[in-house]
Amino acid sequence: MKKYLESFIILMLFAIVFQNVGYSQTSYKVKDTKEVLKLSGTSTVHDWEMSALHSSGEAKFVFNSGNESELISIPSLSYILRVTDLKSDSDGLNENAYEALKSDEHKYIRYKLISSTIVPEKEGYLVKSKGKLTIAGVTKDIKMDVHAVVNDDGTITTKGTYKLKMSDYDIEPPSFLFGSMSAGDDLKLDFTVVYKK
Repeated sequence: MKKYLESFIILMLFAIVFQNVGYSQTSYKVKDTKEVLKLSGTSTVHDWEMSALHSSGEAKFVFNSGNESELISIPSLSYILRVTDLKSDSDGLNENAYEALKSDEHKYIRYKLISSTIVPEKEGYLVKSKGKLTIAGVTKDIKMDVHAVVNDDGTITTKGTYKLKMSDYDIEPPSFLFGSMSAGDDLKLDFTVVYKK
């Protein structure tokens, strides 16, 4: 019995020590690009959109050590956007949006990955993710499909779209032009985020 117990302990130690053999984990940070995120919606007059050029975040990607472009898993990923980095061509729209998003109290939109499943696709990987999205101080569990591509220069480009409602985050749709124009409840987030080592 004692020998069996010793053998079991040794086997467990080997499993723990060598569980990541064949895989390499690398840390990445968000890289500023031409356009990181676009927030768009509707109103009683016309559609509108705001874009952000700057954001921050980090992630850990695990690759097959025999093939550094073969993505195996994403143990962690976070993304942070300062609300006032969202800009449109209209100062009035910007001010109303910041007020609706309660930017004085809640300066950032945040996303944190909780779990993901990676499926190879024609030009990269489909990441079926679950995470927590925080807007205006309200956090919701969300599911989102993200397309990831491992680029030749070692960066990783992630793209996706997520539809939500302002009311889900206790946001009152803003109104403009003395109330003659009001925004709809539906929003759409389109993002192209590049992670670099």
